Amino acid sequence: MNSEPVTVYLGLGSNLGDRQQNLEKALDYLKQRLQSAEASSLYETEPIGSPGQPYFLNMVLRANTRLAPTELLLLAKGIERKLGRLPDRRNAPRPIDIDILFYGDQVIKTPELIIPHPRLTKRAFVLIPLAEIAPDLLHPTRKRSIKQLLKNLSGRQGVVKWPPGKEAECTRLL
Repeated sequence: MNSEPVTVYLGLGSNLGDRQQNLEKALDYLKQRLQSAEASSLYETEPIGSPGQPYFLNMVLRANTRLAPTELLLLAKGIERKLGRLPDRRNAPRPIDIDILFYGDQVIKTPELIIPHPRLTKRAFVLIPLAEIAPDLLHPTRKRSIKQLLKNLSGRQGVVKWPPGKEAECTRLL
């Protein structure tokens, strides 16, 4: 555990079952261990890497924690298991997926954990909600803000605000 809180950003996604309810349950579990959390809007996203599966609902959560990066990873994986995610192949359909996008400005590379998330700069479904709540956040290795990274990304890659035309309930401040 850290003595001082660290701001973290988590990417959440769901494409099995009641997607919004899965995200809300994950948020409820996360807020039990994280402080002063703020969530982005929800975005519906075409699946990447495995066509033919259900669309995802994605969002980003900003929170403060005293958990060490490995403890945060264990928390995320525990919540995934509680909500029914089974160990599976990459990009398979799942009730919940929780990725650590940023842990303060730290750069971490271990066999279990890479922070910043290695594919976030290429994923509109991460950058769009992240830009909504932290447009000026600086990527610690790319030295560019989230809004700059998003601007350099070609297209929205099938990412649309959900539900269309109104805000979703779980975008409230937690």
